Amino acid sequence: MKKLILGIAVLSTSLAFAQTTQTTSSSASPVKFGIKAGMNVSSLSNDETLEDQGSKIGFNAGVFANIPVAESFSIQPEVLYSQYGDKYDYVVAGNRYSYANHLDYITVPVMFQYNFIPNLYVEAGPEFGFMVSAKNKAKNETNNDVLAESGNYKDNFNTFNVGIGLGAGYYFTDNIGLTARYVAGVTDIAKNRQGNSDAIRNNVFQVGLAFKF
Repeated sequence: MKKLILGIAVLSTSLAFAQTTQTTSSSASPVKFGIKAGMNVSSLSNDETLEDQGSKIGFNAGVFANIPVAESFSIQPEVLYSQYGDKYDYVVAGNRYSYANHLDYITVPVMFQYNFIPNLYVEAGPEFGFMVSAKNKAKNETNNDVLAESGNYKDNFNTFNVGIGLGAGYYFTDNIGLTARYVAGVTDIAKNRQGNSDAIRNNVFQVGLAFKF
């Protein structure tokens, strides 16, 4: 399944570049490269319910290529470093404590974009993620003391992750734009799930800035 999904991603990108070569010769818009960065609000959910999720703030940053394939359509593959996971806060004896899971990925979104007007677009597409780090941390937020922190235990997880992204963006100038995207996880992050327990999936809302060269 991993090989099939990766094959589809590579094929989609290859077709996009092939189409770009063809359309560029017909005076179509050129490929534009850029960088982007922003904030992640991530959580973990199971099959049964989306309630009681603990959200964690993180960041994403990376590069992209915007590839026109028609007058109002383009494909945008990206490579990002993206922080996922969740965080829970609770109070004991007047002290506020937190427990956070820090799941860091190299993600490869492949977004299919449609421009309503030249500066405003909507997008949808798959995101492929490769886990690089998994840690957790318990902290006394009242005293700002770290109570416990694990080492990297990513081998306990499925290191390959798939999500579906939906988003939009607006460019204030030809180069600078505001972006927003929600990515819902499709694959289970647990490596060896026992019994009939529910699958756990990554979810993240991202907002940030993009700069095209």
